[in-house]
Amino acid sequence: MVLSWFGTMIDSRDPDHLAQFWCDALGYVIVYRNDKMVAIAPDSDTHPGLAFVRTNAAKTTKNRVHLDLRPDNQDDEVDRLVKLGATPIDIGQRADTSWIVMADPEGNEFCILAARHD
Repeated sequence: MVLSWFGTMIDSRDPDHLAQFWCDALGYVIVYRNDKMVAIAPDSDTHPGLAFVRTNAAKTTKNRVHLDLRPDNQDDEVDRLVKLGATPIDIGQRADTSWIVMADPEGNEFCILAARHD
């Protein structure tokens, strides 16, 4: 293989805060930090990870890329993420949609899919 997926970069007004939210949400750890960026991953040897890059620009439109996360229990996970600072949002999804759309503390959308089934 010529390429491997190393990480996803996310613009952020407060990379430290957003990285900590996602570390708490995903059980990741900070693997790199400088004054412009904070990178997180499952551990220092495992990728892909996420990197939060400092920007002064505010988020103004819907994300063009977002994370889909599959929990063991959707309701419990949504409650946990709300306590961490996420917000359930309505982007026009139908009432019978099986996933829940949320926004992280800086407004980046992500989805909590229906629970896993064996």
